[in-house]
Amino acid sequence: METGKKGPEKKFRAGAVAASVWRNSTLKDGKQDSYCTVSLERGYKNKEGTWQNTSSLRANDLPRAALVLAEAYKYLVMSGGADAQEVMI
Repeated sequence: METGKKGPEKKFRAGAVAASVWRNSTLKDGKQDSYCTVSLERGYKNKEGTWQNTSSLRANDLPRAALVLAEAYKYLVMSGGADAQEVMI
């Protein structure tokens, strides 16, 4: 069993805004079950010039967020990573 953290399965970026697709697994009714989640973040430099991430978006970030989320959704649907019962097109 792996103990190290894995990175995202796929990452979509538009400027400073990124959507990451994560594959997760859990034990459900005695069976191993896999599902995906998507996280959204915006990168910025703090006062010291170090890159940081936040989940807060500015108005100008919203079109980029919509774009990367749409790409993440398309990836999940096309790759079969989304549960068929959850997908609504």
